[in-house]
Amino acid sequence: MSSQSAPTGKSSTPSTCPECGGHLDRVGGETHCSDCGLVVEEQQIDHGPEWRSFDEDECRRTGAPRTVTRHDKGLSTEIGRAHSDANGTVLTARKKRRLSRQRTLHRRSRFESKRQRNLSHGLGEIRRVTSALELSDTIRTQACSLFKTAQDADLLIGRSIEGGAAAAVYIACRCNNAIEMHRLAEVARCSESHIWTVYKVFQRDLELPIPIERPSERVPRVLEAMPVPATDATGRRARELAQLVDDEQGFTGSRRGIAAGCVYLAGEETGQEWAQTTVAEAAEVVPPTLRMWYQRLQDHVNE
Repeated sequence: MSSQSAPTGKSSTPSTCPECGGHLDRVGGETHCSDCGLVVEEQQIDHGPEWRSFDEDECRRTGAPRTVTRHDKGLSTEIGRAHSDANGTVLTARKKRRLSRQRTLHRRSRFESKRQRNLSHGLGEIRRVTSALELSDTIRTQACSLFKTAQDADLLIGRSIEGGAAAAVYIACRCNNAIEMHRLAEVARCSESHIWTVYKVFQRDLELPIPIERPSERVPRVLEAMPVPATDATGRRARELAQLVDDEQGFTGSRRGIAAGCVYLAGEETGQEWAQTTVAEAAEVVPPTLRMWYQRLQDHVNE
C-alpha cells in the first residue's frame, strides 16, 4: 500500500519559470513569470489564521456581533439537531436521547424571567412583521430598541405583545416615511384600532419626537396611486401647491385631504382634469373632504 504524505500548507510552486527560467512574481494570489508572463499558479489558498494581528495574545476567535434584535443581544448558543458529531460519526440512540434532554433544558434556561420571555416574543414578532413588509434593517433595529424601552417603562402591562410590536414598527416607519398603517395592519396579529391605541400610549408616555407628515410628502403617493399617470406639468404644479401650504397655519388637518386637493387643483390648472371620486380614491379620502380642501386651496391661490 502506498503512503501519502499529509499537506504541510507550503506552496509547491517552483522558484523559477518552467518555460524560460525567469523570475516568478507572487501578486494577488497569482504566481506569474515577470519575463514571459506565464501564469504558473493561481487562486492560492492561504493556510494561515484569519486574523491580521501581530500580537499572539490578541489572536482570539469571536462570534457574531451583538444585536438589539435579540433578547440576549445575540450571545446565546443553540444545540443543533444533527445526527452526527463534529467528526461525522453517527450518534447512538443513547446519545440522541441525552442531547434531546439537554436541548430541552437549554431552551428553558434561556429566559431568566417571564419578562425576558415576553421580550423575546415581542422582538420575534418585530422581525416577522419587518420581514413580511420587506423593511430595512435600520427600521427593524429602531423598532426593537423602542419595544425594549416601552417594556422597561411598563407600558405593555395590560396590552398585547403583538400590539406593542406592531406599534413599535409603525413608529419606526413614521420616522423613516416607510409604510402606512393599513399595510402594517394586514400582516400584524392584532386589529388596526389596537395598534393605534398602543401607538398613542407610546407617543405620549415616551415623549417621542415623531415627525408630522407634510402635504408635500403625501402628494407623490397620491400621484403614484392615480389610475392615469399624471403629466410632468401636473405633477410639478401639485408639488408646488403642496410646498406652498406646508407651513401655512390655516392648512392644518387631514394631510391626505390637502394632498388630494393639491392634485385635483393642479390637474384643473394644467388641463388634466380627473373626476373627484378618482382623486379621492387615490388619496384614500371621501369626495366631500377633497372638495373642502380644494376650495380652500383655490381661495388661497387667488388671494
